[in-house]
Amino acid sequence: MRSLSTKPNALSPEAEAKDWVIRPSLSELIGLSQPSAGVALGRPTAKALQSGQYLSRFRGRGMEFDEARLYMPGDDVRSLDWRVTARTGRPHTKIFQEERERPIFLSVDYRASMFFATRGMYKSAMAARLAALLAWSAHRHDDRIGGQIFSESGSFELKPEHGQGAVLRYLKALVERSKITSGSSSEGALEEALVHLPRHAKPGSLVFILSDFRGLTPAGESSILKLSRHCDGVLIMISDPIEVHLPPGRHRYGNGVEERVIDGDQHARALLTRRFEERRDAIKTLARRHGLRFVDARTDEQPLTILQRSGR
Repeated sequence: MRSLSTKPNALSPEAEAKDWVIRPSLSELIGLSQPSAGVALGRPTAKALQSGQYLSRFRGRGMEFDEARLYMPGDDVRSLDWRVTARTGRPHTKIFQEERERPIFLSVDYRASMFFATRGMYKSAMAARLAALLAWSAHRHDDRIGGQIFSESGSFELKPEHGQGAVLRYLKALVERSKITSGSSSEGALEEALVHLPRHAKPGSLVFILSDFRGLTPAGESSILKLSRHCDGVLIMISDPIEVHLPPGRHRYGNGVEERVIDGDQHARALLTRRFEERRDAIKTLARRHGLRFVDARTDEQPLTILQRSGR
């Protein structure tokens, strides 16, 4: 079954009256700055000490170009700056400086399947709140924040930068792009976003992918493998309770363009549960195989609770 966005009447009347069910406001995401103090980005069992305020499993800092100077005996010839050498006629060497802040890259799925809810909040709204908490936590640890927001309408990237302004730019993009929906589902959007991800996340980054991972293809898995070779990664799989357990009865879903009615008989319920469990197990196996973390997030949970539980 392909998940479609629920019509408003699929939610309770109380939920309909609350905008936070569908999408968080910018002021709400900014307000998550204080709760983010309870979010730990790294593993408790650390392998390397960073310049930030915590320990984490990390494959090494990145290097940034600083300047070019005249070549000196003993310099590594692989660091020759051929452009400056050709322009000046004298050999020059590239000098690099170690990046002091770890880049944090947040990839958020805003495809049609993420605009779905029967309990709690839309999966897209959960992704936005989780991303905001992670961004503020990164800011607290003096890390650089950037990210990717993708949907059927395209992909939007922000280069990791340092400071509160970088967090606010990303939060604003989360709010603005939550209003851009195509109304139709395209599984190719996930693959395309994952293919682009290793190009935007620098080596040594900590990358969070927040998605329901519907329609994950072998090409998408290959991109995750490529990413894991140079970055630490966390796969946060977001699901609605009805995907885990379909109640008895008839259920009507729609996205404003098309509708679907599902009969919740015993056979259909068992089939849908099995398909979901197979997809979740596949993502868990993918994460474990490539040394990534897996986080299970349900829309009827509190975002802060999910991150605090995953950090233990």
